[in-house]
Amino acid sequence: MAGVALTDRQRLDWLRLIRSESVGPRTFRALMNRFGGAAAALEALPDLARQSGRTLRLCTPAEAEREFAALQHQGGRLIALGEAAYPKPLQAIDSAPPLLAVIGTTDALLRPCVALVGSRNASAAGQKFTARLARDLGEAGFVVVSGLARGIDTAAHEASLGTGTIAVLAGGLDEVYPPQNGPLFRRLLESGAGISEMPMGWAPRGRDFPRRNRLVSGLSLGTVVVEAARKSGSLITARFANEQGRQVFAVPGSPLDPRAEGGNHLIREGATLCAEAAHVIEALLPLVEFEQGFGGGGAVMRDGAGEAPPQALWDELDLPGITPAPKTELPAETAWQDKSWQDKTWQDKAWQDKAWQDKVLPSETSDQGISLLELLGAAPISIDDLVRASGRSARDVSRELLELELSGAVLRQPGGLLTRLMP
Repeated sequence: MAGVALTDRQRLDWLRLIRSESVGPRTFRALMNRFGGAAAALEALPDLARQSGRTLRLCTPAEAEREFAALQHQGGRLIALGEAAYPKPLQAIDSAPPLLAVIGTTDALLRPCVALVGSRNASAAGQKFTARLARDLGEAGFVVVSGLARGIDTAAHEASLGTGTIAVLAGGLDEVYPPQNGPLFRRLLESGAGISEMPMGWAPRGRDFPRRNRLVSGLSLGTVVVEAARKSGSLITARFANEQGRQVFAVPGSPLDPRAEGGNHLIREGATLCAEAAHVIEALLPLVEFEQGFGGGGAVMRDGAGEAPPQALWDELDLPGITPAPKTELPAETAWQDKSWQDKTWQDKAWQDKAWQDKVLPSETSDQGISLLELLGAAPISIDDLVRASGRSARDVSRELLELELSGAVLRQPGGLLTRLMP
């Protein structure tokens, strides 16, 4: 599809085809290869489905036109696979979206990118390190890609506002999740971009987040995992990156902190240890200089490393004479099968154990005190960093810390640094 420049009518047909029932990226590509164009594929699709004993609902021209109009009203556009503005690294993956909805500065899509991902319920130390990493990568000429989630994603986007950042949304471009990151999304569009493969008005569901994660890794020459539980969306992103032949980096952490389990596991599986931006830049700069780094051949972790997504990403067609690439099926017992998995935060078993929490914390501990504990881990941080990460006043933080120190839940280390009591 190299050198594609779609007409408005062709773009409408592409949109109708990819929005039709049970047509995912791989089926779209198979249909295009067989019939030579989206219009012909749309005509043939009902008969093909009937041969398989199915009846499919096709996206109507009116529905596609409404989606066009809604996107244009937001200042966005649809970029087709193979067009000059479509990111080359993303085009190289086998499940590349036929159409990308883009808003903001499309130039950011053509620059070398690095993904920064991690825990939604990140520690203050993890957020501080992420911000430093994002700033240094931006100054080195990389665009920072992330998923606009709470925690590590938010820190990555905020720190790279001046150098360019791309937010990949799981829902439509008018459905920012979480909603409190709406202002951040609007700010990053000034020098970066927001992208989605979903229609306007689409509220994200559980399975949409693993789909989003493959785009985060697919846009990027490398993916850095800063903090992640052993089973988390960040490790799904790392697995996609490995399968796509991209570099995977992981920031090590204390074995006492459950938020470090995922990164430590990736390092054991062959990911590159990342303790500073230079470790990423040194590995990726040769790929940038020689315009390489995507299309396979760069994987360094073991096959299957990382976390598999919870289920097949699409309900794709199985049509006579058209066999899409195999879907990734996953065990039903996986913890991420729950459709609300995107709302799950840090999987710290110790703090979910009510008996242990009650043993350590006084019964009168406030919600604000517990939120401060969630920002602390085994890595010592200063009170100033804790204040910044919490978004609260120094007075409030100091008052809550006093109660937590007296209970023994927070420990003061040499130099006035703070850690949390670990089980």
